[in-house]
Amino acid sequence: MDEFSLIQQYFQRKSHSKSSKNSIHSGISLGIGDDAALLAPPANHELVISTDTLIAGRHFPLDTPPFDIGWKAVAVNLSDLAAMGATAHSILLALTLPKADPDFLAKLAEGIFALCDAYNVSLIGGDTTRGDTLSLTVTALGWIPTGQAILRTGAQIGDLIVVSNTLGDAAYALQHLNDPQLDSSLKSRLDRPIPRLELGKALRSYASAMLDISDGLAQDLGHILTASDVAGQIHVEKLPFSTLLAALSAEMRAPLALSGGDDYELCFTISPQKFADFQQLWLVNDLPLTVIGEIVQHTPKNERLTIEYHHQPFHVNTQGFKHFD
Repeated sequence: MDEFSLIQQYFQRKSHSKSSKNSIHSGISLGIGDDAALLAPPANHELVISTDTLIAGRHFPLDTPPFDIGWKAVAVNLSDLAAMGATAHSILLALTLPKADPDFLAKLAEGIFALCDAYNVSLIGGDTTRGDTLSLTVTALGWIPTGQAILRTGAQIGDLIVVSNTLGDAAYALQHLNDPQLDSSLKSRLDRPIPRLELGKALRSYASAMLDISDGLAQDLGHILTASDVAGQIHVEKLPFSTLLAALSAEMRAPLALSGGDDYELCFTISPQKFADFQQLWLVNDLPLTVIGEIVQHTPKNERLTIEYHHQPFHVNTQGFKHFD
């Protein structure tokens, strides 16, 4: 099977969008089939772009099911759009394959389109080539009203630090892949993360700074603290855990949340009054939000990030995932 036949059979399909012509999800003038795609951005919106590469054996275990590989490759990029408050629109896929196995490709494409369809996202182009190692590079594109993107630079002294859902499940699953008793819900958090797009959009006029947690809470939160030139305090006893992880000791579960990575939850800063207002808006959603700390003034005498457990210093390795050790 040549490259073009592969693309046509597994990745090219008619637009699945049910949106009206004037919807923010429309605007694809030309998708797969030419040298490049053509998009028509909505008026008074900015284009939001993110790209990530996933490599077999580095970003997912070698025996990960192809459906889950496809799902996660899309999810981690849509999560970046969520962190900006954007509406996801479309993706590009650059795929490197050791071989063109029909069963693998069918399930990979199924995983990609399963997540795309869930968020009304279209695959509009990319590239396919042969190489020694399986890798997927997804470029995600989205729209946001001009000037409304949530950046890392806006955290203010007195803001609360808030995270969505629970932390550490994916890291725990990665550490226990060979355990036949590993709970399927924890494995799902590793293989099929959920991009928090609806939360990101809802926070546009509320959050002062935001990002998604991919490399570990402590390391990722540090990017906000540095960009905003502030300091932060995290209270370990307030970190949200699933029932299974909550049964572990603080010394065992805290590192999973603080430096484990692969959560793809949102971490944002927000003033106490705006958070109170937002909680009233968010009551209709079942995604929990937890205050885990606060933003404080950064001075030469204090660290960017301090971590406490019941008002006592809590010592933990805060270095998350590194591509180059």
